[in-house]
Amino acid sequence: MFSRPIFIGLLCCLISLRPVQAQVSPSPISSTAEAVKSFDPVEATKAWLSTVPADKRAKSDAYFEGGYWLILWNFLAGAAIAIFLLASKWSARLRDFAERTTNSKSIQVAIYAVGYVLIVAVLSFPLAFYQLFLREHQYGFATQTFGPWFVEQLLGLVVALIASSVALVVFFGVFRRAPKSWWLWGTLVAVVLSFIGNFIAPIYVEPLFNTYQPLTDAKIRDSILAMARANEIPVKQIFEVDASRQTTRVSANVAGMLGTTRIALNDNLLKQCTLPEIRAVMAHEMGHYVLNHGAKLTIYFGVVALVGFGIANVVFDWALRRWGQRWDVRGIADPAGFPLLMLIFLTFAFLMTPVLNSITRVTEREADQFGINTSREPDGEAKVALKLGAYRKLDPSPLEEFIFFDHPSGRARIQMAMDWKAAHLPCGNLDAPEPATD
Repeated sequence: MFSRPIFIGLLCCLISLRPVQAQVSPSPISSTAEAVKSFDPVEATKAWLSTVPADKRAKSDAYFEGGYWLILWNFLAGAAIAIFLLASKWSARLRDFAERTTNSKSIQVAIYAVGYVLIVAVLSFPLAFYQLFLREHQYGFATQTFGPWFVEQLLGLVVALIASSVALVVFFGVFRRAPKSWWLWGTLVAVVLSFIGNFIAPIYVEPLFNTYQPLTDAKIRDSILAMARANEIPVKQIFEVDASRQTTRVSANVAGMLGTTRIALNDNLLKQCTLPEIRAVMAHEMGHYVLNHGAKLTIYFGVVALVGFGIANVVFDWALRRWGQRWDVRGIADPAGFPLLMLIFLTFAFLMTPVLNSITRVTEREADQFGINTSREPDGEAKVALKLGAYRKLDPSPLEEFIFFDHPSGRARIQMAMDWKAAHLPCGNLDAPEPATD
């Protein structure tokens, strides 16, 4: 919902797994031809997956499957908070306080927004503390002690207060001016604010939490810049992010527009991955940029938002007729009704989880395909998929992947890489992973 407040989790952790090179025959030409003829992408995928020890697979599965329950607990917690604010009339009292403070409708909404965010932050903190701090330490993904972690949550809360105040002032301004068609205009505002937020956050918000400095490793930098130039990405340097002081997970992104485009990768990626793996990751991120996934996702989710606002229009009016007087909510333009809107959208988003995940997963698959054609590193892609498997279930069932995965599974990514490798042999090497021993 907001960038880096207590509502969001830490970044993801990766483990290193080193495949062992297959022996090379004294006759390179004949051995390569034989390998090309016998290479089986399905068997190669199984071989890569077999390199993960059983205990690490069990830990990864437990962590990711625990996330299924957290989807439910976060929904129930959010719904309970919304109902509490309505039934206790805390929301109405907060509106009354804002109205006594000023006659300006916009300032009233801003005051309400600040109070609302603070109340929700306090009430949701126990679950957030478990999910984002205790659980991350339990699985070994976090590197921060409580003090620095809590300071960052407070900083994130400040960002959330500012962003929420601006957003609610705009939304309720629309609601006041279009009480009949508010849901249509609300959808448009949501799409515009989402686009602006996605543009601003990586460039202007993320540096509040981490230090960005030019990457000094010339070999890695030049390799990434070469891929960027080949795909007409307008950057002249690569930035390194000090994420290791917060997490052991790797991440990277290509973000910005209109002269602000920036390529960044965190220091964990540099420490934990080889150059082929780094190239695979960065080519994937370039895929999101070149394929305009930011704009496309804004449109896709805009369609979903239109459906959500349409449902909210009907449900809000129905709930207002039934409980509006009890909650002291006057109408859609009344900030006191905001928890009701949140309850409706929380429920809608929860029920739409498979659809929302599938929309994102499709774009991630497209970025994977772009990335492997750009990096030409199928084995690097496979190794990265295994490392991501430290916190993502590697081999889920098709139904499980459809419902819960917003990225392709590790098996799907390795299979794609091996299919690409089979189609392009003998260009790539023929290294094969060695099964793990417990």
